[in-house]
Amino acid sequence: MNVLVINAGSSSLKYQLMHVESQEVLAKGICERVGSPASFHRYGTGPKEHQDDLPLEDHDQAIALVIDALTTGPAKAVDSLAAIDAVGHRVVQGGRYYPQSVLITEEVIGRIEELAKLAPLHNPPALRGIFACQHHMPGVPMVAVFDTSFFQSMEPKSYMYPLPYDLYEKHDIRKYGAHGTSHRYVAEQGARLLGIPFAESRLITLHLGNGCSASAVAGGKAVDTSMGLTPLDGLMMGTRCGAIDPAIVPFVMDLEGLDTAGVNNLMNKQSGLLGISGVSNDLRTVAEAADGGNSRAALALDLYAQSVKKYIGIYLAVMGGADGIVFTAGIGENSAMMRARILEGLEGLGIVCDPLKNAQGKGPRVISTDSSSTAVMVIPTNEEYMIARDTAEIVSAQ
Repeated sequence: MNVLVINAGSSSLKYQLMHVESQEVLAKGICERVGSPASFHRYGTGPKEHQDDLPLEDHDQAIALVIDALTTGPAKAVDSLAAIDAVGHRVVQGGRYYPQSVLITEEVIGRIEELAKLAPLHNPPALRGIFACQHHMPGVPMVAVFDTSFFQSMEPKSYMYPLPYDLYEKHDIRKYGAHGTSHRYVAEQGARLLGIPFAESRLITLHLGNGCSASAVAGGKAVDTSMGLTPLDGLMMGTRCGAIDPAIVPFVMDLEGLDTAGVNNLMNKQSGLLGISGVSNDLRTVAEAADGGNSRAALALDLYAQSVKKYIGIYLAVMGGADGIVFTAGIGENSAMMRARILEGLEGLGIVCDPLKNAQGKGPRVISTDSSSTAVMVIPTNEEYMIARDTAEIVSAQ
């Protein structure tokens, strides 16, 4: 089955056309700066990458362009629209309604719209992508794959906040998590790499990129995760502060004269690696500055590693141990330096990193020593495949 995977952002539209059974990526691309005169479409696989600079007023125009690129031109992947069997849409927030991916119906669209209050930057663009596909691909079945679904298996003790209970009842204030599709994929792959049944495994998954999250996965289900009502909670990130004393918020608002939008911008876009280092939100740039003697950059690296290390300890306690720890996403997959910093000092807990394995290799691999009682793995994430797989399974069952 050929599935078109769509990830619509506020001013972007990423896509992949994938043959699910072979996992072959037939085509991929991104429309950037949608709504701007400076918009462009970059597409193609491998060395055959192309870029067209052209105005795209909205997501509807972007989808029309994508379909044209898939069926004609230099990166043609299929002969016609009829060769695309289904569309899978990444949707960030599914609330408490969707513990798994679902076929998109008018009711589902209404729920996604309703849940925009919990993800105002993400759900509305996802809807624009859905509407555009419905316009240009009438009759093609479509599936919503939610970032939050994997975490609907958590128990109330893990997802509730110790606030007045009526806030949960009135406003659905609880932990939802994010990056669930990534955590689900690498947890499955981690169990496979270790040769143990997923349903019997205990894994700590670390999605470390510009956005960062940690999850505890036991018995094939998420039992806890670091992100909360929003993606701001938990680990220190590229520009997000992660977990802080909540009293800091009104304190800083009073001192700096900030309104809610101002303090929200401070915590989401001016904090994390960028805020501490004063250099960049990119770990590579911060590491270069630290190597050059920048003390704030060095502090930023220390804080980042400590933030992740704490969650490893928390989840070892929550699950009573772990079979494995999985690093994934941009930093998790590519920074041997940061992996080593995070794992340093955990030998007493039976977590022993092999420096040589950590520094070498590509693809899914174990980087811990043979004597380490908890395996440490690096597994490249593949959210697009999970979206395509879910889509194919749901459409085939209709």
